[in-house]
Amino acid sequence: MSKFKELINSELPVLVDFYATWCGPCKMMSPILEDVAAKMKGQVKIVKVDVDKNPNAAEAYQVRGVPTLILFKNGKQLWRQSGVVQANQLIQLINQHN
Repeated sequence: MSKFKELINSELPVLVDFYATWCGPCKMMSPILEDVAAKMKGQVKIVKVDVDKNPNAAEAYQVRGVPTLILFKNGKQLWRQSGVVQANQLIQLINQHN
């Protein structure tokens, strides 16, 4: 958990994808996040957290459904949404907080 706190305590926005390997919508998010990462290289960190392997992180941020995306900057939660979010919406959101 301390490593996670270190990770989200960044000057760069950090987009955390809480997902599960068995989740269909989570699989749809993978290429979207890859697209965002490619288009916003150096402007955002994208971190994937498997809720089955990291139940403490999921519990700490009250993740009830997957996928849940949370945007952090300097350790503060700026935005969160459950479900599939399109790349252009994520890019716009990250730009607002950069």
